[in-house]
Amino acid sequence: MDGTSRFLAQSFEEHFGPAPALRVFRAPGRVNLIGEHTDYNLGFVMPMALDLACFTVIAPGPGRALRVYSKNLEQERSWSLDGIASAQPARDWGDYVLGVARELQLAGYEIPAANLLIWSTVPVGSGLSSSAAIEVSVAAALLGGRRIEPLELARLCRRAENNFVGMPCGIMDQYIAVFGRKGAAVKIDCRSLDHEIVNLPAEAEFLAINTMVKHELGSSAYRHRVAECAAAVEVIQKTHPQVQSLRDVTSAMLAPLADQLPPVPAKRARHVVTEDERVEQFVQASCQGDLRRMGELLVASHRSLQHDYEVSCEELDFLVDAAISLPGVYGARMTGGGFGGCTVNMVQPEQALRFQAAISEAYQKRFGLTPEIYPCRPSAGAGEVTAL
Repeated sequence: MDGTSRFLAQSFEEHFGPAPALRVFRAPGRVNLIGEHTDYNLGFVMPMALDLACFTVIAPGPGRALRVYSKNLEQERSWSLDGIASAQPARDWGDYVLGVARELQLAGYEIPAANLLIWSTVPVGSGLSSSAAIEVSVAAALLGGRRIEPLELARLCRRAENNFVGMPCGIMDQYIAVFGRKGAAVKIDCRSLDHEIVNLPAEAEFLAINTMVKHELGSSAYRHRVAECAAAVEVIQKTHPQVQSLRDVTSAMLAPLADQLPPVPAKRARHVVTEDERVEQFVQASCQGDLRRMGELLVASHRSLQHDYEVSCEELDFLVDAAISLPGVYGARMTGGGFGGCTVNMVQPEQALRFQAAISEAYQKRFGLTPEIYPCRPSAGAGEVTAL
């Protein structure tokens, strides 16, 4: 039994008491290298699963109840199995668990009476997808090894976030939590839901830097962006009726329509269309080992998110600008939904330690905050860790 397993077993027994048969399931967080706000427009994304992860420990429980304890928050939630289908969101962390249980019931899976302990190393609010890590690890634990197609697992967890939590996200986060590949990134086609494994050059190291802030504007702005993209599609369809989403639009198609689109939807569309093109170019550059071009595309992605999609913030912009001024940095950009969270930085491995010290000092001097820095090591997707 390794250190993590011992910690989880001890934590479970401290809260719930001794249990004869503990099982633990893991699902990773993720960093999206490029392809931001394209997933709900059915475009392309290129995330990698991380070794930062959410662990769910499960054991049979008494009665007909689901009891869940968050080790990170030291809070417990419980629900009657008979009331899951009619339960309403409480607008807290328990909604991710309850939403998954509800979707499993709707899909025909019997939810067992169980005690669950959740512990996550994915920082909340960082843009590294702590919510999908919870959803997928809890779903795997409640399934307990029962067969489900991997894609259906991702879809089910996305439905929980869309339909119960109320966040109109795309499928990227749940998908990479399921399909992550150790040692590689994954390019996902968010329409066909096919994917391609993308090996990354050994001459580059990726680091996520947490701004340590999350502005409240984030959740409401997300919904606005979804609506603004839909408004752009509606106008574009008048000229190109075959267009179903911004995924179907190219830069060449969009340019002549600039005067017909309202200013804000035009900017949102320009970001999504050019971002899809940058994902394709990034994959090609990675396969060719063109580190300079990969870095350029990261910075171009950030500028588009900053100016056209308008989901960046002062802290993210500072980190990007500071990073690209330092030696050994190929490129940087915000990653995740925006308005805080993390940047992802592509750095020469031999410069990584100097980079971390310099960027931390600069950020602390500017904002009075010490950013957390996470090495981004590509990890495997969800699964059972061990029987405890």
